[in-house]
Amino acid sequence: MRRLTFLLRPSWLILAVVVAGFAYLCFTVLAPWQLGKNTRTSERNDRIANSVHADPVDITTMLSGSGKNTEWRRVTANGVYVPDSTVLVRLRHLDGQPAYTVLAAFRLDDGRTLLVDRGQVAAAEGGTHPPVVATPPAGTQQVAARIRASEGVIEKKPPTTEDGYRQVYTTDTQQEATVLGIPLTPIPTDGLGGYLQLESGQPGAFTPDPLPQLDSGPYLSYGLQWLAFGVMAPLGLGYFVWAEIRARRREKFEAAAQPATTGEPATPDMTTDTPDATGAATPESTTAARATKPNDPAPKPKPTTNEARLADRYGGTRR
Repeated sequence: MRRLTFLLRPSWLILAVVVAGFAYLCFTVLAPWQLGKNTRTSERNDRIANSVHADPVDITTMLSGSGKNTEWRRVTANGVYVPDSTVLVRLRHLDGQPAYTVLAAFRLDDGRTLLVDRGQVAAAEGGTHPPVVATPPAGTQQVAARIRASEGVIEKKPPTTEDGYRQVYTTDTQQEATVLGIPLTPIPTDGLGGYLQLESGQPGAFTPDPLPQLDSGPYLSYGLQWLAFGVMAPLGLGYFVWAEIRARRREKFEAAAQPATTGEPATPDMTTDTPDATGAATPESTTAARATKPNDPAPKPKPTTNEARLADRYGGTRR
């Protein structure tokens, strides 16, 4: 166990805490977040696909239900548009251009009033102002629509009145009820109280919002990736620990196998010049020292002629 005591060092403890925290987040937060989005998207796609071929039902049968799986259901409603109930939703897009969503109140035959999304209209004057919005038809109307859940409210963007229209930033039944001063009945849904979104060709409808693409998106793969990261992180830590143990074993083995160094007497240098009486080295003493040095080859005589020098340089005899 002594060889594992290095794991108690601060650097290794910090690394272990980081890896454990990351793995915990992967399994409890990140992976469930993406997998949950995949589940919700798949359920939404199933509801939309089923609603395409399902016959519409009267909206009054949906107002008293639990609201489970009601969004995107096709319904019909009989009633009249409430006069002077137009509200515009800002910051929308139509064919890649700035647009507004037109909302209105629709009073049913039984007296209850619903919020209706009439569709989108393109902005005017370079996209900075709304166009003139036509009022909905008067009299009793029968409209076909889909149930949609409210989007909620943006607290930092309150409703305003500009260019003669009441304007908001989201489609929300409770907010529009406050803006209009009309008690709107929210349609039960899984989320916030819903409203009606008119289909194309209905009385008072503009360009409807297109249905979302029936694609589950990358959420499933993202969720599986976070699960894989949660498994790989502890395995990576284990690999680093194993590599550190191997390195320490190798260093210990090399230290034990290294032989002890022994001292050897220095060999006297026989090539030094012998000083003469004045202290300067003489050629004779140098020659004698070279002669007494073992295995010292005799100096090679220098070539005297040009031909000999060339032969010596290029390793042959010039002819």
